[in-house]
Amino acid sequence: MSRRTGIALAILLVAAAGPAGFLTYRFLLAGHLVSQPSERQLTAELAQSSQPRAATATQSPATAAQSPAAAASPQSPAASPQPQSGASPAGGASASEPPASIPEQLPDIAFPDREGRPRKLSDWRGRPLAVNFWATWCEPCRREIPLFESLLHGDSAGHLQIVGIAVDDRDPVLQYASTMKIDYPVLIGGEDGGLKAISSFGMAAVLPFTVFADSHGRILTVKVGELHPDEARLIIARLLDVDAGRLTAPAAREQIETGLKTLAIERAKDSAHAKDSAHAKDFAPGSQPAKS
Repeated sequence: MSRRTGIALAILLVAAAGPAGFLTYRFLLAGHLVSQPSERQLTAELAQSSQPRAATATQSPATAAQSPAAAASPQSPAASPQPQSGASPAGGASASEPPASIPEQLPDIAFPDREGRPRKLSDWRGRPLAVNFWATWCEPCRREIPLFESLLHGDSAGHLQIVGIAVDDRDPVLQYASTMKIDYPVLIGGEDGGLKAISSFGMAAVLPFTVFADSHGRILTVKVGELHPDEARLIIARLLDVDAGRLTAPAAREQIETGLKTLAIERAKDSAHAKDSAHAKDFAPGSQPAKS
């Protein structure tokens, strides 16, 4: 079974059976999977030690990217990623043999940009960095792009460098980047090269995720799944505090972990309240049942 087929199977099982489907997928393909941490666990791992330990927790199935077939829409060209033999290897890492832990420093992976020029992450050393792994066929990845554009041109302008790494083929990436008018650098890894780059971060093949590092290349946190504006504001504020010397990296990691947990709880409460309100409205006297 190919990696892309495995990802698609995971998404179908999660959609059909929720967490039980995800566990079924892990049981079926246990020999091909890498344990996937959540963003809170990743941040906690970095916060507790300057030498990260092996990550063992699984990533929440709710953040899994859609498969190419499920994500096809007029706004997003259906792109079936194929292996790209010319992609640069990510520090010699193998997709089947990932590092045992999240690295303390950004791996200096290299891929061609949209003009075909080879670029390394170290090219942007000296500024806080957000490295976003995405693909054109991934719906939550596409939803994040306007947020990254707003960060690039909003209050974070001049303070934060954003770099996208596309786990996708060159042609669909160029087409989508042009359509969306993406202003920040996009490096194109192809499927195989992109998966090797993912493994160099100690991650499994689940999109999207975003790595936040300070100007010295130290990883402060990894946000697994779609990045929300309130999460971005929290992480970037702590990132800039570290860069300005107002906060140590361990303290920033701890605050990010606590803040992300609080935001997740608030988001869950808001979602539950909205559902309860809609349910109550549907069953209020004189109300008409919602049309399906």
